[in-house]
Formats: sequence, C-alpha cells, structure tokens
Amino acid sequence: MIFAVTPGWPVVLADGHVSLRPYRRSDAGTWSEVRRANQDWLAPWESSPPGPWDQLNSPAAFRYVHRDQRRSARRGESMPFAVCLRGHLVGHLNLGNIVRRAFCSAYVGYWIDSRVAGQGVIPTALALAVDHAFGPGGLHRLEVNIRPENKPSRRVVEKLGFREEAYHPRYMHIDGAWRDHIGYALTSEEVAADGGLLARWHRLRATAA
Repeated sequence: MIFAVTPGWPVVLADGHVSLRPYRRSDAGTWSEVRRANQDWLAPWESSPPGPWDQLNSPAAFRYVHRDQRRSARRGESMPFAVCLRGHLVGHLNLGNIVRRAFCSAYVGYWIDSRVAGQGVIPTALALAVDHAFGPGGLHRLEVNIRPENKPSRRVVEKLGFREEAYHPRYMHIDGAWRDHIGYALTSEEVAADGGLLARWHRLRATAA
C-alpha cells in the first residue's frame, strides 16, 4: 500500500516543560491509567462507541487506537500527538480530517488529565500545534468545535484568540444525545502578525503574571 506523505510529520514539539510527540506502543499503560482516572472529567465531552469506560480505555484498547492513529497519519489525514508534561503523558491533541489542495484545513481535538488542568499545558500544546500546522504542516485554517457547556475547553481557545464563528445545533452524538457545538476557527494570517500563536500565548501569560 502506498501512503501519503504528511508535511511536517512525524515531529516532536516542545516549549518549556510541555512537549508533543507521536504515540508509542509503550504508552499503553500510562494512556489507560490517565483515561480511566478521568472518566468523569472526559466522558461527558467525548464521542465514543458504546461499552464500559474501563474496557474502551484499557491497554488492549490502546493498541487499536494506536494502530488507527498511525494509519491515519501515514495517509496524511491527521497528526496525532501525545501531550507530555515533564516527559509524562498527560493528554492528547490531534489535527484531524486534514484536507489539502484549495482547502488546507484541519479540525483540532484535545483532552487533558484533570490532575494537571489549569497549569497552561493544553494552551501551550495547542499553540505549539497551531504554529507547526501553519508552518511545516502546510495548513491554512484550523477549526475547533466545542459543546457550549464545556467552559474549560472554550476558555482555552478563547484566550488564544480563536474566533467564534458558528453555532452547530445537534452537531455530534455524545453522551447519549445529539449535542450542540460552538465552532471556533483560526487562519494563518490571524497569528502571523504576532510571530505565531506560541509567541502570543507567552505575551498573554507574561501580562497576566
């Protein structure tokens, strides 16, 4: 089988104690522990197949997740990252549904271990991923869709300057029902003047300190 070449992938990105890297088979145990420990934190916001949370997030289940991630990345359809803090896996970020040619766009999804939430890990990870996507990744537009009730996730994109541009009624089936989502987006031109999204995030943190 001939796989597409994904510009800028695979790659490791880092800023301070936060880093993004491709997943490894050896992540199975840690991934499972983090996911299982965060069921109440994550389950209300995620679209997942039916079944017990522990089973869907077991080390064995990770092997299927990892296989699908690698296949999608090789086809040029996604860039899946393990989010790490001081070298330890604490979350996930994916640039998915990548479309090239005249569109050059992708959707972004992410989650974070509640035990390290509020420390700036996901905003830093998202800023790293956006700058990479708009640079070596060759993309022009990124979109994030978030349930209105998910205030922590909305705060991430809003403080980074993502533009709210749409309201999607009954957008995705999550937690037993079709849920509305708010659509946020960002294009490369919107961060170019700031020297990139990571530079914008650093200035915001310095101002808030």
